[in-house]
Amino acid sequence: MPFARIRPFVLPVSAAALILALAVAVGLARGKEPTRAVLAEPRTSVAASAPASPAPPATVPPPAAKPPAGLPVIAYAKGPRGLPADPDPASVVPITEALRPEKRTALYDAPGGRPRAYLPARISGLPVVVPIVARENGWVAVLVPAANRRIGWVPEAGWRPEPLRDQLVVSLAERRLTWLREGEEQQRWTVAIGTERTPTPLGRTFVLGRTGTSGPVYAGLDALVLGSVPDAPEKLAASLQGAHTGIHAWTNSAVFGRDVSNGCVRTPPAGMRELLAQVDPGTPVVVTA
Repeated sequence: MPFARIRPFVLPVSAAALILALAVAVGLARGKEPTRAVLAEPRTSVAASAPASPAPPATVPPPAAKPPAGLPVIAYAKGPRGLPADPDPASVVPITEALRPEKRTALYDAPGGRPRAYLPARISGLPVVVPIVARENGWVAVLVPAANRRIGWVPEAGWRPEPLRDQLVVSLAERRLTWLREGEEQQRWTVAIGTERTPTPLGRTFVLGRTGTSGPVYAGLDALVLGSVPDAPEKLAASLQGAHTGIHAWTNSAVFGRDVSNGCVRTPPAGMRELLAQVDPGTPVVVTA
């Protein structure tokens, strides 16, 4: 029975309690205080009993000012004005999220700042997907199309981020294009880049979309249109001054490893086929010196 095991354990405890009570009684009768080592109970420290500090109040995101009437809309050949510079244009840290506007969305010059331009859902028929490069106090910063090394701020509400898995890095010094997926190198190619007069724009940008090409030198392959535009358009032919930088195939292999283009990145046809099959709009592109 269970009681058979419990009984021998209870009796010594009861006896000890009786002895302790007698000792206390004797001590009190003699005018002595009970021995603290026997009678004292653990004390709760002041630090342990003090109430916990209240949690800091939640930060309220700065409100978004209503865009004024006539706020300009970003177009293929007309970029925004008044937006801040990309704080880290040479960063090759993988960007993992993007914003796809379902309708035209105002871009602000700071969290809670002034609206400067509308980001449309499509530009020249291309669906817009812009990489998210920063978050601050309920706002996100995105790379801006048709403007080099610029960001715009958008309230972090009313939309969901899209995941990004790929990244393209163009090293001008090495004339090399590297394709990475989730931070791991997949392939690399020796490419041609812009001349000293018409350089390939430095900094972070992204794949705006793809477009068709005309002429056998492009190997019959589409080109990837980037968000960046020529840094010095006045040095280009008039027909190219409203153009964007691109990544496209080139059949003349003699150009690879050289500075010969109007700013575009010329890629071997096999590499271009791979990029067209793998890379989606919004993919970050970083051009390093």
